[in-house]
This record gives sequence, C-alpha cells and structure tokens, in this order.
Amino acid sequence: MSARAPLVFAITGASGAPYAVRLLEQLVRAKQAVWLIVSAHGQRLLSTECGIGDMDELRARTGGAAAWKACVTVFDDGDRGAAPASGSARSAGMVVCPCSMGTLAAIAAGTSRSLVERAADVALKERRPLLLVTRETPLSAIHLENMLRVTRAGAVVMPAAPGFYHQPARVDDLVDFIVARALDHLGVEAKIGTRWSGSKSD
Repeated sequence: MSARAPLVFAITGASGAPYAVRLLEQLVRAKQAVWLIVSAHGQRLLSTECGIGDMDELRARTGGAAAWKACVTVFDDGDRGAAPASGSARSAGMVVCPCSMGTLAAIAAGTSRSLVERAADVALKERRPLLLVTRETPLSAIHLENMLRVTRAGAVVMPAAPGFYHQPARVDDLVDFIVARALDHLGVEAKIGTRWSGSKSD
C-alpha cells in the first residue's frame, strides 16, 4: 500500500460515472489508499451509465478483490460517524467525481447531511485538497455562485469538459483527458491522456 494518507473518493449522482470508474481504476493501479463513498444516486448512475450494479461489480472493473483489499476501504454514505467525517482522521484530501450540483450546493452551504458532504466539509476546514469534478450544463447563476463560494473556501472546481486538441478518437479518450487532469491535481502519477506540447509554427 502507498505510504500516503488515504484519499477520500466520493461518487455522486451527476452524469459522468465513466469518469469515476476510470479514476478509481487509476488510483488502485497506483496503489493509492482510497476511502470510497458512493451515494445512492451515485450507485444509480454507475448502473445506468456503466452497467455496474453493485460494489462487487465496481471492484471487478477497477482492479479486482486483491487490489481493493490492499488499498480501498468502502464507507456507507449514511454513516456520519465513519473515519472520513473526522478531522482527526488523517487523509490526503478528497475528490468528488462526478460532483452533482446538489452535492456542490451542500458543500458550499456547509450543511453536510451525508458522509460525502461531511467529508468535504472536513477537507475544507482542515485545509486539505478538495477537488470537485462537476458535471452539469448549462449552469445557472446559483451553480456558478456555489462554484465561486467553494473555490474561495479552498476547493478546486474542475468541470468535466474535455479538450479536443489531442484529436480524440474514442469516448475513452475524452474520459482520460479529464481523469489525467484530476490525477495531476491529486498528485498521483499515471500514464494516461495526452499532454499539450505546444503548437507548431508555420
């Protein structure tokens, strides 16, 4: 297992489950310790968008039982007394991928009604990294104000808006674009995606 403190990883109910699956796969491959929380709506989207009906299927798609045993701990989103809910439990920060507008609003308001929201609240109050991979379009003034509010509090908002300069040929290329950026912000090394190397002059 990685010597790094565990990274809290939350999957919520915004469309974008393929980003979550690929990101978790890469974290497991990098042997990054993960505290995983999947909201009820997050699980529904995993099923709808990726055909992943339960945690066993998610485990099989992202490294398998042996890899998970080494680095993934699963927490129930309803358990607000779990380790990610306490600032005294050390972590390397948190990523919410995908992050729904409802989750964003709760984090911005500090309401923390679930373990996902409480863990994000902890990341902010403890000044730990908090990465929100948001997925919504178009954005209302309320969404934008919430994004500004969490950014001012210390979070990084990363909309799941892939670029096209790398000339993607598959949906997987678009997913990897965002996941590679997320991994960069989390400080986890991975060899996926294409980095910009500058344009050629005529």
